[in-house]
Amino acid sequence: MDEKLQLAVNAARDRFAASVQEFRGEVTLITPAESIVELMRTLRDEFGFDQLVDVTAVDYFPRQTPRFHVVYHVRVLAKSLVLCVRVPLDGNAPRLSTVEGVYPGANWYEREVYDMFGITFTGHSDMRRIIMPQDWQGHPLRKDYPLGYEEVQYTFNFDQISVRKPHPKE
Repeated sequence: MDEKLQLAVNAARDRFAASVQEFRGEVTLITPAESIVELMRTLRDEFGFDQLVDVTAVDYFPRQTPRFHVVYHVRVLAKSLVLCVRVPLDGNAPRLSTVEGVYPGANWYEREVYDMFGITFTGHSDMRRIIMPQDWQGHPLRKDYPLGYEEVQYTFNFDQISVRKPHPKE
């Protein structure tokens, strides 16, 4: 592990009660929700993580605690160091403080996570849907979201599908 990355990991572990996982060269900090803003500010100001690469989420349904992990990737551009930060959240009305004040580019990423997973970012300047229509019900990337599909038509099932398929009136 790079020396600068090791210093950042040690500081996160000591100051923010973050646990550390390392797998195939990727270092991941798992931190409590209440310390995410201060952790991200520390990573940016003290350790030079100057770019927020992305924000996304993972749904571990049917597990309820923690059901979601919000995942951040931050980078030091000058050294090509990347650090993954994960925040576990329970499945009942998941909420997390926004990091938009630390990394302004988080605005769009957090809106996407809200739209697709239903995780609300408190303190966000514009918490509304970004991909789905405003009147859409549900959050499509949750594992309990109902799937809708259309059966694929082949030559052997053409008649069955044609009966169910809506056709324009002549």
